[in-house]
Formats: sequence, structure tokens, C-alpha cells
Amino acid sequence: MQATKSLELRLPVTLIDESAFEQLVESLQTLGIAMETDADSGQSSHLAWFAIEADEIEKRAQIMEALAELNIDPECVTLLLLENEGWETAWQKDWHAMPVGERLWIRPSFCQPPTDDRIDVVLDPGMAFGTGTHPTTQLCLEAIERVCTENPPASLLDMGAGSGLLAIAALKLGAGTALAIDMEAESVAACKVNAAINAVHLEALLDDTPPDQGFDLVVANILAAPLVWMAKELVACVGKRLILSGLLTTQVDDVAAAYIAAGLNEVRRDTQGEWASVEFE
Repeated sequence: MQATKSLELRLPVTLIDESAFEQLVESLQTLGIAMETDADSGQSSHLAWFAIEADEIEKRAQIMEALAELNIDPECVTLLLLENEGWETAWQKDWHAMPVGERLWIRPSFCQPPTDDRIDVVLDPGMAFGTGTHPTTQLCLEAIERVCTENPPASLLDMGAGSGLLAIAALKLGAGTALAIDMEAESVAACKVNAAINAVHLEALLDDTPPDQGFDLVVANILAAPLVWMAKELVACVGKRLILSGLLTTQVDDVAAAYIAAGLNEVRRDTQGEWASVEFE
């Protein structure tokens, strides 16, 4: 149920990694989480929202106490009160249409289509995150565009698909078929809705493990830890090329080592600020 009032927490990603942030806010009974990157500075922030059931001061104190236990400087913490504004759409206020790579135009459905010949990819502003604004998503989209321009894959797997953006972009860039897998039911539903909006067909499944089949191109924009855990299973899906992201530059070596040990060869790394993608064959 949507709260009339809620608190929005913002923390720079440099203060806490994504896994630790998720654990923190889950313990505080978060309504939802997101990540946002400032278009000008390139700095990224974790976001979370919390319902105010009765006492705003008490909820603020609870959040600040949990942050203090992690030795997070209160001067770096932003807590905003949202009144009569749905937390479900609060994260969308800075989401705008944007060009990505040489050929793509990524936009929410409330923004205008491109005025040039860029490929229009439209997302419904729902609760499955994956808007194209985060550096790791942009790195993935640029890699997908490059691969599809060179030789469009006959089949693609998007593991941890979120909104389905990566799979949909690949299909519009010429990929033959796409399978989107996510462990959240909301994401699976969002993949189907967004595919319909873009007039492409993809299969979307609810699961947390890679399927037992091969794909020309496999993409996974998720956290470093699960990428390491599923390395053997994901490598078994790779027919030609694998693109991994969701990684801080400090995490790439460890993730790459897991995939090299599982039998692939690293062929490329790209970075944007503190974030990175890595590709294998």
C-alpha cells in the first residue's frame, strides 16, 4: 500500500557497495531501491524509500542510527521527505530521453522520440529498474550495439533482465531471438510490457539461474558476487560472446578470473567513471 508520506535516502555509491546497501535498507523495511547517476558529474547514488507510518522523526533516527553503525558520515547522507508523492515514481523525476552509443535513443514513454534516425527504445516507467541512465547499463548497450553492428546474434540471453532494456535494444538492433530472465516477478512482467511497447517479441522467465541452452550473445548486468557464483552455469550458455557489467572497476579482476577459470578468454574491457564492463569469447 502506498504511503502518503515517505522518506527518500540518498547515499553516494563510493560510501557503500550495492550488496551492503541492499542489506542495510532491507533491515530498515525499505519500500524500494534504485540507483541514479548525475548526468553532469557522472557521480552515482544509491536511493531507497521508507514509509512513515506515524512518526517522521523516529524513522529518521532509525535510519541515521543504522548508518552510524556502518561509520557513514552523516554529512554525506541526504534524507528527503516526500509528501503526497508516490515513492514508486519519485525516482523517475530526473529520467530523460538520452542517446546511447551511435544508434540508440533510450526514453521513458512520457518523453519524445528521436528527431534523427536513431533507433527508438521506449520503456514504461514502472518499477522494474533499468532505465539506461546508469553507467553499467550504458556500457552494456554500447557493447550490444557494437556486437550487433558487426554481426547480429541469432540468439541472445539477458540474465537479470530488469526492465528488459538490453534484450529489447538487441532485438531492435537486429538480434534474432531473446530470452530475458529475472528473479523478480515484477521484472518479468515489465519485460513483457516493454517488449510489447517496442513491438518486439521476447520470452521472459522467472528464475535465478541460467538456462540449460546456448546463445550467440549472453549479457548480464548484475552484481559482482552473483556473477562469480553463476560463472560455470553462465559460461555454459555462451555460444560466441559474453558481456558482463554491474561492476566497479575494483571488482573486474576477480570476476574476470572466475570466467577465465570456467573456460572463456577475456577480449575487452571498458570503463565509465568507477564502473566497468568486460567481454569474453
